[in-house]
Amino acid sequence: MNEYTFPILYGVAAGVLTRLYLLRTDYRQYPTYLHGRTIHIALGAIAAGLGTVAVPAIMEKEFAAITFLALAASQFRDVRNMERNTLNELDQYELVPRGKTYIEGIAIVFEGRNYLVIFVSFLSTLAYLVWNVWAALLASMVGLIVARRFMSGSRLKDIADVQYVKPHFEGAGLYVDNIYIMNIGLPARREEILRYGMGFILTPKNFNARTTIANLGQRQAILHDVSTALGIYRDSGTPALVPLAKRDLNDGRVGIFILPQVEDVEKAKAVIENVPVLESAIRMPGKRRWKRKGGSGDDA
Repeated sequence: MNEYTFPILYGVAAGVLTRLYLLRTDYRQYPTYLHGRTIHIALGAIAAGLGTVAVPAIMEKEFAAITFLALAASQFRDVRNMERNTLNELDQYELVPRGKTYIEGIAIVFEGRNYLVIFVSFLSTLAYLVWNVWAALLASMVGLIVARRFMSGSRLKDIADVQYVKPHFEGAGLYVDNIYIMNIGLPARREEILRYGMGFILTPKNFNARTTIANLGQRQAILHDVSTALGIYRDSGTPALVPLAKRDLNDGRVGIFILPQVEDVEKAKAVIENVPVLESAIRMPGKRRWKRKGGSGDDA
């Protein structure tokens, strides 16, 4: 053993523990237990090793090793491709699919968390070598706090108010409040919808939120999460029982129509409020300053 043995072991351990902390199987059942989690833990261990070994390489002025480590770290882009391909294949067999926007967001998150592991391992090993093990423990805790901060983004309740509204029919048209959802011709289907259906109105809190919840990918993510958490009253080949989200063109509100098997309004509302705001759906037109002359503008 040499002077780098214990710092390297500590850095790898800190990185792996960080990946375990960031890895969580939730109601979406992804990543699956056990094999899906094993893949991500193994990748986390590799990321921890890269972040840890980089510190001794810099101290020993092994710049060729640094170049190799940077090249190896860039391969984590394949993690995003792996997640994207896996979820796209699974999505074909979902009663309510996630949608490509949601899948891309999940793939980006899994790639980004490996970089957070590299950061924590690098910081912990550096503190161990420069100061001592107690400084390394402090650095690890700071790294975990930073990782936790970047782990979770905004939720739907941060940008919109959620209100329950019972669906109703006007003729053959299905409405949630005054928002038209779809046309149902069969009386039997109308009875099922009135029996099992729930409606919610999303009211944006500002102009930027109005544009975000209008995104089709964001709306599909809401429908998928609710249907996954509470079940869905439908089977394949029943288009009249498909959950839908439609927009009021006048004020930007979004009407959500769902058919959950668990008929609990408060649970459904809680699930909708905690749907993540997808990064690719975020728009901020309210921050754009328009020039008075020429009709062009620049971003604030």
